[in-house]
Amino acid sequence: MLNPLKQPFQYERPERPAEESSGTGEKASASKKKKPRAKNASLTLKRMADYLLHYKGRLSAVVAMVVLSSAFSLLGPYLAGRAVDRFLIERDSGFIAFLLLMAIAYALHSLTMWLQSIWMITISQQTVYRMRVQLFNQLHRLPIPYFAKRQQGELMSRVTNDIENVSSSLNSSVIQLLSSVLLLVGTVSVMLSLSPLLTLLTFLIVPLMVYGMKWITNQTGKLFKAQQRNLGDLNGYIEETLSGQRIVKAFSQEQNVIASFRLRNERIRVSGFWAQSISGFIPKLMNALNNLSFAIVAGVGAILALQGEISVGVIIIFAEYARQFTRPLNDLANQWNTLLSAIAGAERVFDVLDEEAECKDEAEASELKEVKGAIDFDNVSFSYGEGAQTLRSVSFQASPGETVALVGPTGAGKTTLIQLLCRFYDASGGRIAIDGNDTRGFTRESLRSHMAFVLQDPFLFEGTVRDNIRYGRLDATDEEIERAASLANAHSFITRLRGGYDAQLKLDGSGISQGQKQLLAIARAILADPSILVLDEATSSIDTVTEIKIQEALQRLMKGRTSFVIAHRLNTIQQADKIVVLQDGALTEIGSHEELLEKKGFYSKLFNGQLDSSVLSGAHS
Repeated sequence: MLNPLKQPFQYERPERPAEESSGTGEKASASKKKKPRAKNASLTLKRMADYLLHYKGRLSAVVAMVVLSSAFSLLGPYLAGRAVDRFLIERDSGFIAFLLLMAIAYALHSLTMWLQSIWMITISQQTVYRMRVQLFNQLHRLPIPYFAKRQQGELMSRVTNDIENVSSSLNSSVIQLLSSVLLLVGTVSVMLSLSPLLTLLTFLIVPLMVYGMKWITNQTGKLFKAQQRNLGDLNGYIEETLSGQRIVKAFSQEQNVIASFRLRNERIRVSGFWAQSISGFIPKLMNALNNLSFAIVAGVGAILALQGEISVGVIIIFAEYARQFTRPLNDLANQWNTLLSAIAGAERVFDVLDEEAECKDEAEASELKEVKGAIDFDNVSFSYGEGAQTLRSVSFQASPGETVALVGPTGAGKTTLIQLLCRFYDASGGRIAIDGNDTRGFTRESLRSHMAFVLQDPFLFEGTVRDNIRYGRLDATDEEIERAASLANAHSFITRLRGGYDAQLKLDGSGISQGQKQLLAIARAILADPSILVLDEATSSIDTVTEIKIQEALQRLMKGRTSFVIAHRLNTIQQADKIVVLQDGALTEIGSHEELLEKKGFYSKLFNGQLDSSVLSGAHS
């Protein structure tokens, strides 16, 4: 079996350290220093403690119950030892009353244990509820590039598995750790008062315990982190392959996918095996040391009792306390390993919370309330990183109600222009203005509220047809939804569905055709009634008959709106008021279809090349 403490398994630090904050994850203002980021378990524990301290009152009640339960736990063995001395050795009276006292002590111990458990579960569930809400909110504050660099399944693992790991630990570990510490202190105090010599003999095993636990926890900490990381990787891979099942089957890659899954699954199995195996060795070690301690106490105690140094009852008390002395150490070791697993999950959650959210709106940003539709790209430049610029000094204007087509080869910068217009990114040079005002002077939410998108691959949510259309404007009435569907040429096919507008769609609209999805996306955009419309290859994967319906719907949608159309099939944009041709991030040509053909430049070659390909395709067919 592979040993994960050696190659090929390497245990790394988290992808990026978590910053020291309350968990909001919002980007600090430029005038403030960046918050310190958690780089180790102690700082992550501190952040988890900050969440728990939000419930100070309830936490204080839990601590009080832990103190009481620890006291009653110590009282029981003490009373049992005294009972032996009083009623078996000294033949004292009052046994029934003493027995009742012991019963009350044990009953109160059970009650306080139950109360602390119930209250702590309440606190832990409310804590992870807050963490889950903050994490989900943070995911919606993060910029688009963040999601482009990460697997969806891996992010889902942080919202589900990692937070559930924290929840399971908080339910038990916090109480157990505190209880163990109190029991340890109380036990040692009582033992010292009864017999310093026996206490000293009991302490002989402590160095062995400490050394053993230290070595084991050092190993398991790395292993639990690896287990969580491998689990996130596996979840991401499963989500990716399930989403791409058609491609997997189309290219007959089932066996390769299964082999890759087995490799990832093996990593989890190995890291999980070693983490559980090594951490599981702690109880075995503690039991062995516990038995050794018991033997020492019993043997030496018997000698002292024969010499009259101590009573038989004290030996019974000491024997029980010797077990009780090692049990908190055992519990501390076990719960520490559980806590290490929770810390590994918490660090991954804090990684996301500490990511820089989408840049905040400028302090003086205002709400964009009315849009006429004049768009001005003024000397716009942009680069995604330190490499070559994606856009270089692009300048053109779109008049209100005008349709502008963006044309160019892949990587020319067409989609980047739209992302700058929506402020998914901000231009590194120049400016983009709406009705003469820089877009950076408006809040992103108000800016995007005046836009609607119809993309090449429309996304539909799980729910009814009506709800998917209503996503364009949540306060729309049923009549407005049906009117939008009619304008989108979608009403007829919707009424043929079982349930009509109340027909249930599965995730991403599986069960209806690509063209029908596109019609619903257009209906959603019509309902939104935007001032600015973006069409990104809206008809590229549609059959000819459906394309005619979609083109009719798009013409209705674009009427009176400033529209940007990204197109590779140039026959779909001949009626555009203005065609912007991009090459290598620079604007090379601009004009109407006829004007660009007369120039006999790049656009003319591109159009005639597509036309020739279409003619040849028709001849072969």
